[in-house]
This record gives sequence, C-alpha cells and structure tokens, in this order.
Amino acid sequence: MTLIPPELEQISAATLQHYNANAEPFREGTRDHDVTQNIAALLRHIDAEPPFAILDFGCGPGRDLKAFTALGHRAVGVDGAERFVAMAREETRCEVWLQDFLHLDLPAARFDGVFANASLFHVPSQELPRVLRQLHATLKPGGVLFSSNPRGTNQEGWTGGRYGAFHDLEAWSRYMVDAGFFELEHYYRPAGLPRDQQPWLASVWRKPAAA
Repeated sequence: MTLIPPELEQISAATLQHYNANAEPFREGTRDHDVTQNIAALLRHIDAEPPFAILDFGCGPGRDLKAFTALGHRAVGVDGAERFVAMAREETRCEVWLQDFLHLDLPAARFDGVFANASLFHVPSQELPRVLRQLHATLKPGGVLFSSNPRGTNQEGWTGGRYGAFHDLEAWSRYMVDAGFFELEHYYRPAGLPRDQQPWLASVWRKPAAA
C-alpha cells in the first residue's frame, strides 16, 4: 500500500510528538546504553585522517555526539524532535540541526561518516530509498555509513506511538546497495547471545571512492 503525502506527514508528526512528550524519560532510559561496539564499527572503517567529520543521524539527547567528541572527532547531530535537539545542544555544545527525516536538507560531501543508530527504522519503507540517497550524498567519496535497526520480517506500522519498519538483512542490504553503497560488515546485537535474543541488526557500508 502506498502512503500518500498527508499520511506520511501524520506518521512523522506523531512519531516526533511521542519523542518530544517522552524526551526526559528517553534520555534517562538510554543514557547508559553501551553502543561502543557500534561506534567502533563506524570509526575503524573510515579511511581518512582524524579527526573525522561525523553526522549523528537521529542524535536524540546527544549521548553519542558526546562520545564522538570525547574521542576527538568533529560531530554534528541531526534530529526531528525539538526537545532532543535542545537537549543535545546543551549537553554537548555541538552543532545540532533540527530536521525531519522526511524533509532533510543536508550538505553535499561533508562527512567522513554517518552514524545512524536506532533511527533509520522510523523511515517508512517507500521513503527509505530517497533518504538513503540523501545520506549517500552527504558523505564524502569513500565515506562510511553505520546503521543499527531493530530487525524483523519486513513488516511496518505503529508500535507504542511510534512508526517503525523492521527489515531483515536481505531487504536492508537491497535498500543499501540500490542507494549506491557496498557492505563492509554486519552483525547482530547484543553480542554473545543466541540469534533469537539479538533483536538488533547492525551493518556498515561504504560509498565508493569514485562516486
């Protein structure tokens, strides 16, 4: 079923309203989440001289912006929730852009890496090719995109006031390749558990150097 523009706007508005209404509990509930494995997966594949220019896509309250900055990199955040943007700016003093994922305005070829941790799954599947092309365009040639999404069987819809699309590896890979990326690695999280207890699919992708 194709979503028409008013439906897409409603999806985005309702999801962002949920995050704005629950910004403080979300910050407290995720403050101590250990995503060092994901940060390291992005950084080790970047072929550039540090410090790296990193776009934290869906930066939320700024936890990972702060981590990238502490490692010496130049991190910029983008998020569609006004309260998250305010929190991230205050917490990190980084540049943070307020942009709806369905209405992005990103600079061309600015970033060495894009860190999309638990964010791209909010993009409806029909809009995902366009959003991925925009992320491809904001990367420098040879740049790297990391994504981590809750995985599923390619279903999408509403869960707890938020819209989400839950891709398996095959479908996610097809979207990424069609957007012009090639895979560097993928893994499931949390590490060390049986696959049925690993709800997160993490993957790392490169924009060709000649692109």
